[in-house]
Amino acid sequence: MLLLVRTRPIEQRTRKSDGLSAFIVDLREAIGNGLTVKPIDAMINHHACELFFDNLRVPASNLLGFKVVLDSMNAERILIAAECIGDARYFLEKSTEYAKSREVFNRPIGQNQGISFPIAECFAQTEAANLMVEKAAGLFDAGNPCGPEANMAKMLAADASKAAGDMCMQVHGGFGLARDYHIERKFRETRLYQVAPISTNLILSYLAEHVLGLPRSF
Repeated sequence: MLLLVRTRPIEQRTRKSDGLSAFIVDLREAIGNGLTVKPIDAMINHHACELFFDNLRVPASNLLGFKVVLDSMNAERILIAAECIGDARYFLEKSTEYAKSREVFNRPIGQNQGISFPIAECFAQTEAANLMVEKAAGLFDAGNPCGPEANMAKMLAADASKAAGDMCMQVHGGFGLARDYHIERKFRETRLYQVAPISTNLILSYLAEHVLGLPRSF
């Protein structure tokens, strides 16, 4: 496990990142010796857990530093953004197939603009978000700064995925809730990325302060 801890009192720091350090923690040694892991029964198919620390000791040789944390955060946001693009495209594919095959009053429902236009709009939103994901990934792979791009990619891709999921449920109507159509589970999952691994509000706060130069909001 990669653990971020404070190794210096807050009052001794000269900048925000002072005293923040990342350590590698061997879970095989830590569990039961200061670390308790409690699984969380969530509504999505993710193995999330709560961690409880009680005088856990970690060797100084396990120290990684702080820069690795920033790099991993950008990588995580780009990775989640790419996952959201995949989810959005899944919803788009399911919606398009259903709109072509489902017939009401002797015509496919996709012939109605009330069905086809939302699908097309979500397609455009997804493709636009994917351009930012590719830009962020390209910068990261080249070893260049990519904080703003990684954050924007995660936010835009999460929004595109959420919109596509909502649209897909609407296109399928009541059948969208049926497990046989394989929509409801991913619909629940895609809501997660509005709040994790970083919430949309924190991304907007970062962009406002660090990119646009606006006053800190909190």
